[in-house]
Amino acid sequence: MTISTRGRYALRVMADLAAHGSDFIPLKAVAERQNISQKYLEGIMTSLSKAGLVEGAHGKGGGYRLSRAPENYRVREILEITEGELAPVACLKAGAAPCEMAERCKTLPMWKELYKTLNGFFDSYTVADLAFGSGEDKGSWII
Repeated sequence: MTISTRGRYALRVMADLAAHGSDFIPLKAVAERQNISQKYLEGIMTSLSKAGLVEGAHGKGGGYRLSRAPENYRVREILEITEGELAPVACLKAGAAPCEMAERCKTLPMWKELYKTLNGFFDSYTVADLAFGSGEDKGSWII
C-alpha cells in the first residue's frame, strides 16, 4: 500500500492550516510554505472543501481554514477522502461482491488484521498531532 502524493499533501495542508489558527489562510501562502504547486493544491482543497473538512472564502482576506478543531480530524478520514478506502485487498472494500474463496481463503485473516491495524493506526493520529506534535515530539516538527 502506498499513500499517494495527493494524500500526503492533504495531510500537510491540513496540519499547516491547523498550525496557523482559525483565520482564512491564502492558498498561495500554504503552497509556498509546503513547497507544493498552487494549482495542484487547488484540486486537493476542492476535495477537502466538498467533504466539509475546510471552509473557503473568496476576495480580500480570503483563503481556507479548518471547519472544526484540529483534534477533531482523524488522519484516516483525510486519507479516505483523498485515497479512497484503505482496504489492502479488494475483497475487504465496502460493497465488494462476496468472494467465492472467502470461506477457504488462508490469507483472508491476515488481510483483515492488516486492515484493522491500518485503520486503528490512522485513527490514532489527529490533525492536531500532525500540526503540534504528540508526546516527546510535541513542538519539534516543522510544518
